Amino acid sequence: MTKAPLPGKPVRGSSTGRPLMAALDLFGRRWMLRVVWELRNGPIGFRALMVECAGVSAAVLRERLLELLDANVATQNAERQYYLTPFGLSLFEALTPLENWSRQWAKSLK
Repeated sequence: MTKAPLPGKPVRGSSTGRPLMAALDLFGRRWMLRVVWELRNGPIGFRALMVECAGVSAAVLRERLLELLDANVATQNAERQYYLTPFGLSLFEALTPLENWSRQWAKSLK
């Protein structure tokens, strides 16, 4: 059992567990967005994922993967490879406006 932040339960920054706060807590965890990024291209095993996420410890990677499984963002196939669920893949669509904003922000700082 992991301690994945989920909507409707208290999370960092919200005692009510508002969905946005739960998502920010989940994806704000150390290494989480990197793990999600590396899962974007399809199924990958634990060891290969460790290589792609150079520098992450096995314990932290395992914890992040369990949190993603609990949150219905990732799943495993019969070969025990991890991959994003359709819901997990939709995260990239949701992040597109934030990416666009961040590019404009970077330009404004020059």
